[in-house]
Order: sequence, then C-alpha cells, then structure tokens
Amino acid sequence: MENITSIKIFGFMANWSPFFLAFVILVTAVFYLVTTRWYDEFEGGRPLTRKEGSLFAVNMILLYFMYGGPVDILSHILFTFHMVQMAFVLFLIAPLVYFSVPAYLQKYIASLPVIGPVLSLGEKKPLVTLMLLIGAFSIYHLPVVMDNLKMSATLHTIALAIMFLTAIMAFYPMFNKVEPEEEQMGGLFKLLYIFGIGAFVTPACALIIFASNPMYATFTDGEAWLSAMELCVPSGILDSIAGAGMISGPEYFSNSTPLVDQQTGGIIMKVLQEVFFGVMLAHIFFKWFNEERRNEDQITEQALAKAQAQKNMHNRFRA
Repeated sequence: MENITSIKIFGFMANWSPFFLAFVILVTAVFYLVTTRWYDEFEGGRPLTRKEGSLFAVNMILLYFMYGGPVDILSHILFTFHMVQMAFVLFLIAPLVYFSVPAYLQKYIASLPVIGPVLSLGEKKPLVTLMLLIGAFSIYHLPVVMDNLKMSATLHTIALAIMFLTAIMAFYPMFNKVEPEEEQMGGLFKLLYIFGIGAFVTPACALIIFASNPMYATFTDGEAWLSAMELCVPSGILDSIAGAGMISGPEYFSNSTPLVDQQTGGIIMKVLQEVFFGVMLAHIFFKWFNEERRNEDQITEQALAKAQAQKNMHNRFRA
C-alpha cells in the first residue's frame, strides 16, 4: 500500500492538466479585459471592484484545482475526493459566479438568445431548476450511470457540464443581479429554497453512506478503474504503468477499503454542503434582516413626514 502522494507516477500532464490551465487562464484574461478596459462598451458598465476581482480569481483557482490539479486525478482514484470535487464545484464555485461577475455583465449574458431563457427559468420556475440540479446529481451518481459515463471522456465531460449548468440555474433565483429586487424571491423564500436543496441532496448521500457494499465498479474493479483512469491519464503512461505491474487498482493509493472510502465520501459531501449552505443562509438572512429594518425605517419616516404635513396644514387653517 502506498499513500496518495504516489499519484506523481502518472506524470505532470495527468497531475496538473496544462491544457485545462491554459483554458482557465484564457477565460480569466478575457474576463479582466472586459471588466477593466472594455466595460464602457456595455450598458451600465463600470470598473470592476476589488471584491469582484478577488472573488473571480479565487473561483477560477478553485475550478482549476478541482478539474485540473491533483484533486481531479484523485477523484478518479478515491471516491472521497470525487465527492470533495462535487461539493466544491456545485455548491461553492457555482454560486460564487454571481458574486464575482458585475451586474451589467450578468444582464448582458442574460440577454443572449439561448442563455437568457435558460437562466430566466430559474427565476420563473425555481422549483423546476432545483429539481433539475438534484435530478442531475442523483442520476449521475447511480452506479450504472456513473460507471458507464467514466468509460467515455466525451460523455463524462458533457455530464459534468450539465451538472454545473443546472447548479448555475439553481442558484440564479437567490443571487442574480439581473432581476429587480422587488421581482425576486423574498428573503424567507430564499432561506426555504436553500433548505430544500440540502434536503433533496440528503437521500442520495444517505444511500451512498449506508450502502452495505461498494457501489461503483470504477472504484473497486481493477479493469474498470484502469479504463476510467484514461479520463485524466495519457494512455501511453497508463499502459506502461499497468504493463509493468506497478498498479492494479485504487488500493495502491490508500489503506481504506472501498466501502469505507465510499462512506467517507458521502459524509464529506454532506458536511461540505452544510458548511457552504450555512454561509449562504447567513448571507441571505442578514441581507433580508437589514432590508426589513431599512423598510421599517422608511415607513416610519414617511409616516412622520405625513403626520407633520397634516399638522402644518391644520395649523395653517387655524391661523
């Protein structure tokens, strides 16, 4: 048995995905060019704030480490890291998009022919987008689905992209800067919506945690696992390692049994989801609380102004 640091045997390409790094750098460069130099080309454009710029950089770094760094290759070796990847991408990176992209850019993206109607579905039918996210997550984690998807790089990439898109749609009703505040869900409904996502994720995690046997062949069967590893390891390197008899399965990298690894993954997924959602709940609650206080103050000021006006009118007639 070796520890997880042994993934270095797969080489630099597998561990650090330079092509995905180039993609992330390109997207980041375009974003900063648009938001710091070309923003006046957009209606309502303004310079990027330090907070938005920092959050976008953090988000792209997280995205790279989840899908391009060692976490990605580990997610194909140990189910625990797969669930870490899922939790960060779906429940942290996706909602952070709305905090890092300026309002004017969100409005422009939402006005595009195909993207606009897809995003607006989240505002008009929030329960539909919630169920789409939970449905995509649950179906993907059916053993027969996940094991077969990992046999094809194209299908697996499409599946991950669909899940990320449904996460973007699901968080649109809560965090978007496109719709006017008065047309968005109220603070209470946003809190219930977050609880709803967490509640619907729980059954899938429970099935994984309380299963009596390992569920996924791509994490237990040596042949299926080697085939799945082709998603992130160049075939030549994988063939040479397997041919030399250096590895035969994921047990080479961990002392945990497949069942313990699976159960740990389910627990970590639920814990991370609760942590991320706890931060979201706090953000939504305090924003809602402050808005309610502001509204109360406005109502009080309006009432006082009205009473003063009536008093002035009464005094004028008495005079």
